[in-house]
This record gives sequence, C-alpha cells and structure tokens, in this order.
Amino acid sequence: MVVGDVTTGTDVLVIGAGPAGYVAAIRAGQLDLDVTLVEKDAYGGTCLNYGCIPSKALITATDVAHDAATAEEMGIHAEPEIDLGEMMAWKDGVVDQLTGGVEKLCKANGVTLLEGTARFAGENTARVSHSGEGQGSESLEFEHAVIATGSRPIEIPNFDFGDEPVLDSRQALALESVPDSIVVVGAGYIGMELAGVFAKLGTDVTVIEMLDSILPGYDDDLKRPVKGRANDLGIDFEFGYTASDWDERDDEGGIRVVAEPADHAAADGGSADAVEGERLELETEKVLVAVGRQPVSDTLDLEEAGVETDDAGFVETDSRARTNLEHIFAVGDVAGEPMLAHKGSAEGQVAAEVIAGEPAAIDYQAMPAAVFTDPEIGTVGMTEPEAAEAGFEPVTGQFPFRASGRALTTGDSDGFVKVVADEESGYLLGASIVGPEASELIAELGLAIELGATLEDVAATVHTHPTLSESVMEAAENALGHAIHTLNR
Repeated sequence: MVVGDVTTGTDVLVIGAGPAGYVAAIRAGQLDLDVTLVEKDAYGGTCLNYGCIPSKALITATDVAHDAATAEEMGIHAEPEIDLGEMMAWKDGVVDQLTGGVEKLCKANGVTLLEGTARFAGENTARVSHSGEGQGSESLEFEHAVIATGSRPIEIPNFDFGDEPVLDSRQALALESVPDSIVVVGAGYIGMELAGVFAKLGTDVTVIEMLDSILPGYDDDLKRPVKGRANDLGIDFEFGYTASDWDERDDEGGIRVVAEPADHAAADGGSADAVEGERLELETEKVLVAVGRQPVSDTLDLEEAGVETDDAGFVETDSRARTNLEHIFAVGDVAGEPMLAHKGSAEGQVAAEVIAGEPAAIDYQAMPAAVFTDPEIGTVGMTEPEAAEAGFEPVTGQFPFRASGRALTTGDSDGFVKVVADEESGYLLGASIVGPEASELIAELGLAIELGATLEDVAATVHTHPTLSESVMEAAENALGHAIHTLNR
C-alpha cells in the first residue's frame, strides 16, 4: 500500500546523519528544540560506516601484523597469518557498535529519525521520499534547516566505480580477499593511508600522482618520513602522471592501467618516464581511485529554497554556519574545506546553538588535522610561513623522536615535534608532528593554542616520563633555547 502524502512540522530539519548532522541534531535536542533528522543510507554517515572508522580499524589491524612480522630487533620472530574475512568482521563489529550508538543517542535526546531522501520544496518546506517500494513520501515544514549531506568520492574519466576492478575508498574497505596487486590513483591522505594498508597485507602497490610528491598541502619535512616508510614497505610511486584508461588483459587476467604524463616533472623518487613524457602501462588486479571528494549538494534541489553554492558545489556559509538564508545552515563536508569529521561536528554544534539563540560561532584557529599514514602526521594552527605572512615574527622549536626514550622503546622513532610561536609575546601559533601517535599528541598543542598559552606555559608543564608527550615540552624548550635532550638552535 502506498503511504499517502502527509505534512508534519518541526523546529529543526537536519538532512544527513554523519558526524556533522547527528551532532547538530543531538545538540538541538539538548536545547529543547523539536528536531527531525533525515538519513538516506546509514546513521553515522560516511565517516563511521565507510571512511574514518573502518579505515582506522584496518590500519590498526595491519599495523599489528606488520609490527609482529618485523620485530626481530626486539627478539620477536613471527610470521602472522592474516585472515581478511575475520579482520573485516572485526572491523564491521566496531562500525556496528558506533552506528548503533548514534541512533540510540539521537532517540535519547528526543530526535525524530526519518529514513529517506530529503529535497527542498521551498524556503520552509522539504519533501522526504522514503526508500522501499510503496513507502511514498511526506512533506516537512521547518523553521530552520541544517544541510549536512557530506561528500562523495570524485570519479575520473574512464574509471567508473561500478566496474568491478575499479574501487573507491568505500569498496576498498570492504574487499573479501587480498588483491595480489593494486594501483592507487592519488597520493593524498586517503590514497596514502590505504596504500599502507594494502602493502602491509602483502599486496604489490603502485601509486600514481599527477603532482611531484605525496600529500599535497603538507610541508616537505612532514612528508619525508612518510615517503621513506612507504619505500621501505615496497610501495612504488609514479609522479607526474594522470590515469587515463584501463582495459582487461584477456589472456593473463587482471587489468592494464594506462597513465599519461601530467604537466609536472617527476621528483621525490618518481619514475624518470614522467620527465621523458612517455606513457605508462601498469599491470594490476585492482585500481583504487582516490583523487579527492566532492560535496553532495546536487541532490537537494537547493534552488527551490534559494540556497546558493559556489562553482564547486559547496554551500557557502558564514562564521555561524548560516547560508545566504538566515534560517538555513550548512555544516561538514558540504560546507567546504577542510573536509574533516571533527570540523563538521564543531560546525554542527554551532549551528544548533545559533538556532537556539545562543552566541555561538566557529573558530578555526585551533582546528587540528591528522593523516593516519605510517608514520602519522598531525597539524594545528599556523605554519612558520603562514605566521610570517600574518605579521608575526615567528620562532620555532623542534624535538626529534630519535631523542625520545619512549619513542625508542616502541621501536618507532622517525619524525619530530615542531612548534611555531610569536617571538615577542611567546604565544603559540601552530604546531606540526610527524611520528608515532601524532594524531593524539597534536591535541595538547591545539588546546594550548585555544587557551592562548605561551612557550613558557608549555615548557613549564611537567610531562610524565617516559612518554611521547615529553617531546612537546622539549620542542617548546628548544624554541626558548633551553631544551635538555636535544641541541638548541
């Protein structure tokens, strides 16, 4: 039976239940607003179901196997046997626990959950089409709306994610068997993280990147240890190329990926072929396309509400997460860079609080970022050039993990902690870390920036010994010229 069209009302309509949307819905519920949350796929969005959480689960699992297999220096000799099916089942269990928790938290905070696809039908109206035959649709009248529809992987010409050997990140995280070989198109954070996972599973990995190095946007000194570790894992790189096509190898199985020279010279250990301008043909079993993500804004009929986007499809917002319409907000990936789950969650809280009449605004000054490569990268605040451009006289301090007793006891001492401060005032302006647990260690420095701490504050804070966090203290001391366990500049 087809459900007849009905119209209901809500104070706040949230479209999308990812980290930005469900946080906005829960916070709005806590503020005694009537909230309806619409999700077409799975609660928790891409992050919990197909991105952040499953990828980090597999990174951890493959790290355990790799560490056990390469610990001869510690007197440990092992040959781990990996059962990918069991590994995937464990990963799925983690995901199910978290997504189930999101649903329970929403209901506990009074949020009404609707499964379906929402489209705007006016400035204060949306239509929700329910999935499943005969489920029909309904209209929702809202006082405020929060757009939190996230992003999707970018496809490139001739590489359709519907073709069996062509994978996006979601498909790569759900493989039932370990491929013998894989070509990864794109050396950004998604490509590099998954290249490491497959290499540690025993797959032959080749990364194609149109630019001249990995991880565009990150400083060379941060990328260097990551590139070195990737080389140690046997990952091959072809810089200065763009993947142009693929075809099946009729007699031998697998596929052949064709890459054409880009307008960039090969460097950082890339193939000389890129400089010579010759095209590449790479034989492989699978190809993973990880060239970035694009906003999911084209499914919303935004023009019906009058919501504006930029040329790339991102919904433009102000510091309070409002679009060009004061009663409609946008948060998370759909609202633009940086595409970070925690950034989306922060925006979701701000949107809910603004709707409730509270004086909230988004402050990106201490917004951290992390790349879960091997080793990890963590950054927050300004780099040294950015600080100089902003009018500061930057002073820096650095501490290498090879001088950290705790890092040496873990067998992982590549990398460093670097802090950037204003020389006159001593205020901490930014920090970057490459090395073990960088994604965890960066939080202390983010808090320091948020609180307006100085180098003296960080250096004078006694840190537990022996810990990796001592490296943060030592980097601040180095900037002041009195580090104990490294030479001062």
